[in-house]
Amino acid sequence: MNLLVTGGAGFIGSNLIQQIIDRPEITKLVNLDCLTYAGHLQNLETVRDHPKYVFEKVDLRDKAAVAATVQSHDITHVMHLAAESHVDRSISGPGDFIHTNVVGTFNLLEACRSHWGSSLSGKRFHHVSTDEVYGSLGATGFFTEATPYAPNSPYSSSKASSDLLVRAYHHTYGFNTVITNCSNNYGPYQFPEKLIPVVIQSVLERKTVPVYGDGMNVRDWLFVGDHAEALWLVLNRGTAGETYNIGGHNEWANIRIVELICDLIDEMSAQLGGSSRKLITFVKDRPGHDRRYAIDAGKIQRELGWVPAHSFEQGIRETVRWYLDNQPWVQSVLKH
Repeated sequence: MNLLVTGGAGFIGSNLIQQIIDRPEITKLVNLDCLTYAGHLQNLETVRDHPKYVFEKVDLRDKAAVAATVQSHDITHVMHLAAESHVDRSISGPGDFIHTNVVGTFNLLEACRSHWGSSLSGKRFHHVSTDEVYGSLGATGFFTEATPYAPNSPYSSSKASSDLLVRAYHHTYGFNTVITNCSNNYGPYQFPEKLIPVVIQSVLERKTVPVYGDGMNVRDWLFVGDHAEALWLVLNRGTAGETYNIGGHNEWANIRIVELICDLIDEMSAQLGGSSRKLITFVKDRPGHDRRYAIDAGKIQRELGWVPAHSFEQGIRETVRWYLDNQPWVQSVLKH
């Protein structure tokens, strides 16, 4: 396959590329990324000189450049991860989310439709989405692939829109598509605006650790390496036209995660002195803050045999250690 990974310089994309580039099925791996604040080529130092690897600095909003990339590299498979993804940013500036996540996905679909024509055999378009498209859960129950969409933020609405576009290209044009909706990811190379790296950095710098509302918003957490393995399985073995939910079977209230990170850093960096929990401060909740997400990942387990390899306790310890050991990377990406 000539594989196009969009957003490959971001958090999930860079972990995915490092994990799959040596797979024998891949002839060429093209990373399309416009290098926004959350995309950094230093995430991919380990593959920069790999003979299969090509980087294209292209913005999905540039329809001509996207089409030229697909055509010039004779792309046969797409893993579409590029997206504006931070809910807080979508509340303050929703326009970028509509243009990148909706129009950008349309441009990519059209580029593939133009290049592939009627020769769709051996082609596949894998769209990577989020559990946030389903809205908010109460205290019980789980999101399944049949859960109706009910997005509550500009971010999740833009992702829901792009999911529906991909579905339409399957039913209207016969595209071989698969969609995955995943729970919250964590792990190495996550830009320090999301909960876990924000908490780690705040504790290390002895700054206030902000927690929205009462801290009891619940999320299902998935180690990024386990997500990458699931994505590869779905790309290769998922049923055309189907959606697969990818979750960690691992629900935690935000405040419990914050407390755990404080305790882990106290254990690993005793020189900081004193309990880091004293840095925790509750702040006003953000608008439209969904109370609970939890995914039923039974379908991908039944059909493809995937289960996460990391327990949360193992994965979060690995993640905290990585951030402690890679502070130069953190300072570098925060400068951009």
